[in-house]
Amino acid sequence: MDMAYRRDLIFDVGLHKGEDTEFYLKKGFEVVVFEANPDLVDHCKRHFHDSISCRRLHVIEGAIAPATAGERIVFHKNLQKSEWGTIDARWVERNQRLGSQSIDVEVERTDFAAVFRQYGIPFYLKIDIEGADHVVLDELQRCDDRPRYISIEAEKVDFAQLTAELDALRRLGYTAFKAVQQASIPGMKIATTALDGTPVRHVFADGASGPFGEDLSGPWLTYGECLRQFERIFKLYRLLGDDGVVYNLPGGTHFVRGLARLVRKPLPGWYDMHARLP
Repeated sequence: MDMAYRRDLIFDVGLHKGEDTEFYLKKGFEVVVFEANPDLVDHCKRHFHDSISCRRLHVIEGAIAPATAGERIVFHKNLQKSEWGTIDARWVERNQRLGSQSIDVEVERTDFAAVFRQYGIPFYLKIDIEGADHVVLDELQRCDDRPRYISIEAEKVDFAQLTAELDALRRLGYTAFKAVQQASIPGMKIATTALDGTPVRHVFADGASGPFGEDLSGPWLTYGECLRQFERIFKLYRLLGDDGVVYNLPGGTHFVRGLARLVRKPLPGWYDMHARLP
């Protein structure tokens, strides 16, 4: 697919309550948002009414899924944690083990390629749709151009799957990477600039993905450096994570939380993977 690249455009795939979109609009970007949960769509249409009216914000309703899934998709709406809504039954099982329940609603399938054709290739593509990030990466393979920056929620259970995600980004042409701890984002303050150069100050809300692009702290890593960093992260997951050795011992949950307070850092938290084109 041949389409225009737009430096003033961001795709927010996994709108939720608009925690990230708020920041992108402050930065002066036009934003296309994607959300499958009808309740969250209604909430954001009310909250961002002015931005939608002046066509700075475009809301795409429905679930992103392969064309083979059909035009109507079963979306599993989580009743306790709205950010855990998914089209993947495996994620529903995981959520049940962690104590949350879902109900099924039927929504339309979103044709991601059609949205690319309508709006162009964005400067930054944020992907956070539980269990379906790979569908968006597959669609990007068909495009002649790529977003300058991209982020996905990194796999935290299966290291082979994590490696596959990193490999997919490398095949798309991305050569620089960062693993960004998401548990430290809520309450983070940032001083940056908008597209027109004006100062922007922002405090990230609970549920936000945080900064992107060159606003991220720390050095960009090569493929190998990033893979080795995730090897270290996965050791913590296996020891202290939701399915980790310590977490599943009697009193393990309280021990992990107490240890995190003691060292004043998330243990183990969870990560987004950011990537940059050469």
